[in-house]
Amino acid sequence: MSRRRTRLVRLGRAARRGDRGSFTAELAAGLPALVLLLLVGLTAVTAVGTQLRCVDAAREAALAASRGESGEAAGRRTAPPGATVTVVADGERVRVTVTAPVRPLGARLPAFGVEASAVAAMEPGAPLTAEQDAGVAP
Repeated sequence: MSRRRTRLVRLGRAARRGDRGSFTAELAAGLPALVLLLLVGLTAVTAVGTQLRCVDAAREAALAASRGESGEAAGRRTAPPGATVTVVADGERVRVTVTAPVRPLGARLPAFGVEASAVAAMEPGAPLTAEQDAGVAP
């Protein structure tokens, strides 16, 4: 081996010794960011799933209320747990709003709400339920 090559090999080893532990430091710095990103992704998936269930519940409740059935009962059957179902009838139309809380990681973090609404035209000859006669369902 030439003298120059031997010197480069020795310098390379010395440089590698200085890098010792750098992976651990980078992992320690990057791991919290990765965990936070995972938390945000899981929360987004949960929120979208809850939103879709609210949309389904609002649609079912609006269709039931337009036929003269209890829209609130129909909405509660398909709504996510803890959701509120509001039915408002104004003559020709019925509007249903379903609001549900989304709790990231259970009850450890503060909840935020998602909401979905649906509107349906009253079917001709459909009898008015008590909630539609009052105009607002609690």
